[in-house]
Amino acid sequence: MSIDSLRRSARATVSGLPGGFWWLWLSTLVNRTGAFVLTFLSLYLTQELGHSAWFAGLVVALHGLGGVAGSPLGGMLTDRWGRRPTMVTMHLAAASCALLLAVVTSAWSVALVVLLMGAAMQAVRPSINATIADLVPAHEVRRAYALNYWALNLGFAIAAIGGGAAIVLGYRTLFVVDAAATALCALIVFLRLPETRPEAKKDRTTGEPVAEAKVSVLTVLRDAPFRTLVTLNLLVCLVFTAPWIGLPLTMTGEGLDPSAYGVVIAVNGIVIVGFQLLVNKVTDKRSPVMLLTVSSLLFAVGTGATALAGSSVAFAATVVVWTIGEMVHVPTNAAATARLAPEHARGRYQGVMGMSWAVAGFVAPILAGWVVDGPGPDVLWIACGVIGAVAALGYQTRLRSALADAEEDVPAPAPTAAPATAPAAPQEPTLAAPAPAAPQEPAPAPAPAVPAKAVTPPAPAADPVSSS
Repeated sequence: MSIDSLRRSARATVSGLPGGFWWLWLSTLVNRTGAFVLTFLSLYLTQELGHSAWFAGLVVALHGLGGVAGSPLGGMLTDRWGRRPTMVTMHLAAASCALLLAVVTSAWSVALVVLLMGAAMQAVRPSINATIADLVPAHEVRRAYALNYWALNLGFAIAAIGGGAAIVLGYRTLFVVDAAATALCALIVFLRLPETRPEAKKDRTTGEPVAEAKVSVLTVLRDAPFRTLVTLNLLVCLVFTAPWIGLPLTMTGEGLDPSAYGVVIAVNGIVIVGFQLLVNKVTDKRSPVMLLTVSSLLFAVGTGATALAGSSVAFAATVVVWTIGEMVHVPTNAAATARLAPEHARGRYQGVMGMSWAVAGFVAPILAGWVVDGPGPDVLWIACGVIGAVAALGYQTRLRSALADAEEDVPAPAPTAAPATAPAAPQEPTLAAPAPAAPQEPAPAPAPAVPAKAVTPPAPAADPVSSS
């Protein structure tokens, strides 16, 4: 493939999205570029404050535990309060926590701040995902989620490299920079991103607002197709999170130097940053059920094959396999969530989905460490392979009727639509103005599981373990 064809392919991948999306994309990039806290928190706790490795692991787990509570809270605020105020408030709360970490020194003060920070960081994600679903046409929403996930990982890669180089300035300086970057992210959202929460539907005869059915976490979980999607995503998240704890322990057990793990796991970020746009192009317009099935199988094969690896090159090859699964799964799962959610409950649905990521982030490290210390690393990787295969079977047998062919109901854009590339989009924020009205075009559909035509929808994301 020539350079020109690659350039045209990349341009097609980022074109056609509204300007408001690119402001959100920019805020994600800025936020993650300054994300130093989680990257260096364990080193700060052990080397700077002198705490044990056990305590450092506990504090990192508390960050995930905070996310379990923060995700549904953020979803509720997103639907009741609005996308924009929820994003601004939670970004500022996370920035305040990062600033506090540069000041507090006692063990339990640090633990409390990290717990609150985890809640704030996870609470902002439902509003981001709901905003993308509001702004972007339904047939483009998976691509939009993929691009936002790319920005997240690009920013994280910059943070890892820049933070490593700037560590001479001290950990507290990095935490202050993290706070400044997160505050700048909130400022971008406040100044440039419009509120996109759909207006309440009105009665066609009286013109009075129609009361929407109240939606709680329990209501969302009663939606059978969505409950299945959350359950299967939890299985995939457990498989996805296990390598971040199990892989370094396995490599050390094989006699490899600890520094080898840093090189191997860096492959994850390199592959995402370098090939996410290409993966977007290849998977564009594919069936969501097929993509979720394939991504689960890639997780199963990649993690399962870790039991056979014995060298750095072999371990890196397994990382490449499950990283491709990650690039396919994360945006597709977020788009499937947006597709199943009623437009007045998008935040709550994204919040419940975010809980599956947070629960896995808390449980998987504990389970992985226990299995490696007990039955052994081979059992861990075989179990991951089996769980990934079970998830793939579940997507094929339980969600085909809910998600298959959903994109056929969405009209394709006119071929003459003017492109909007990533660099130029922030100069045209007015493109986002029509977006809030877009979700009101389809016919109302109050049922929990809404067909594609009733949803005008990115999650990143969740931010899965790119935060590790």
